[in-house]
Amino acid sequence: MTVKIFETSEVQDFLKTVSGFDQAGGNERAKQIMHRLLSDLYRLIDDFDVTPEEYWSAVSLLNSLGGQTQFGLLSPGLGFDHYLDMRQDAIDAEAKRNGGTPRTIEGPLYVAGAPEAEGFARMDDGQDTDGETMWLTGQVRDVNGNPVTGAKVEIWHANSKGGYSFFDKTQSEYNLRRTIYTDAEGRYTARSIIPSGYGVPEGAPTDQVLKSLGRHGERPAHIHYFISAPGYRHLTTQINLAGDPYTFDDFAFATREELVVPANRIEDSAEIAKRELDGPFSEVVFDVALAETDAPELQIRHKRPRAKEDEQDQASQLAGTAEV
Repeated sequence: MTVKIFETSEVQDFLKTVSGFDQAGGNERAKQIMHRLLSDLYRLIDDFDVTPEEYWSAVSLLNSLGGQTQFGLLSPGLGFDHYLDMRQDAIDAEAKRNGGTPRTIEGPLYVAGAPEAEGFARMDDGQDTDGETMWLTGQVRDVNGNPVTGAKVEIWHANSKGGYSFFDKTQSEYNLRRTIYTDAEGRYTARSIIPSGYGVPEGAPTDQVLKSLGRHGERPAHIHYFISAPGYRHLTTQINLAGDPYTFDDFAFATREELVVPANRIEDSAEIAKRELDGPFSEVVFDVALAETDAPELQIRHKRPRAKEDEQDQASQLAGTAEV
């Protein structure tokens, strides 16, 4: 079809009206962004000759995504989360903020308020009988190798079926979620279970989008981290367990070579006894390097809607950095 109307003055004037350019109220940045977004979409309709049937099918899909709260799941699947990390990496490089453990995406499944512990915590509630015992440990240091005492290490991961507590109502509250403060040597240790990877729900809106692109919706086994300490850049990252079939084929694009960590099977009876376990376990070691900063805003995680997190939680983070 050769009909194209996007460049006409009628459409260009219409876009300005829709975006509120002729109105005194509203937010100027919002108007500019909306104008750009609508312009790109209007042009797309012209260029690809999008039919009314295709358009309204897309609206129905967006309604389904919102109704099932899956925008947060589709976002990493379409690369937005990784793209934001790429931009932040470039921003850091331009500002010469180099060094430290690499960041990677947060994902949508963090829950604030997990139980806190000093040095060691047990993360699982013992109810997942299919879960293999995991001994998760590491040391938080600065980029010069000095231990960071009292660093806040927040950890969360899935169970053996790929489900996360709070979102999976069959699990106990804060199962597989803990906050551990590092000891005098900067070390943290958690007893937990080896997580499973997971896939987006079959037939769900996110699955429909990915399948239309010829892609799968599988994630490898992984463990999420927030790590922070006064005087250091906050780190949002996650490790992928080596050997998972999707470690380097993650639909969320979260894998970074430096963040692939083995789970080493331990069957030595002395090692088992030392940890007061009943049998063999897998040990996962993840050491972290934090980069120093004097900027308070870089010492806290960025603000975004999160489960059970509110303005008070953000205020407490800022209060902590105000002492630096």
